[in-house]
Amino acid sequence: MLLYPATFTADGDYIMVKFPDVPEAITQGKNPQEAYEMAIEVLGFVLEDYTDYPKPSTLSEVREQYPQSDIALVSIDMLSYKRKYQSKKVRKNVTVPEWLNNLAEKENLNFSQILTEALERKLEIQ
Repeated sequence: MLLYPATFTADGDYIMVKFPDVPEAITQGKNPQEAYEMAIEVLGFVLEDYTDYPKPSTLSEVREQYPQSDIALVSIDMLSYKRKYQSKKVRKNVTVPEWLNNLAEKENLNFSQILTEALERKLEIQ
């Protein structure tokens, strides 16, 4: 779980959101709820290109730098983000015993679905 301070600044009809520690992450929303939701989305979008995540500033540092803005902490679980937005499937060849394959095919089981579920259980992913 990553946690970064964000600035929320009223800008006309919108609330502008910026992350001092992730300068590429800029977005806006019509109201505080939408601005916060967009902040999570843009933070994930930008951070997926990082190999090393930047160190977050403290709230007091950001408040001092941006006294005219509201400050909020925005958290993102990059693993969940990638599952949601990077759900491209990859082809894998697997080997199973013939007798097990025959039983599974007789029951019309979906091998891909079963393997995915088993991997998620093994890796303790919800």
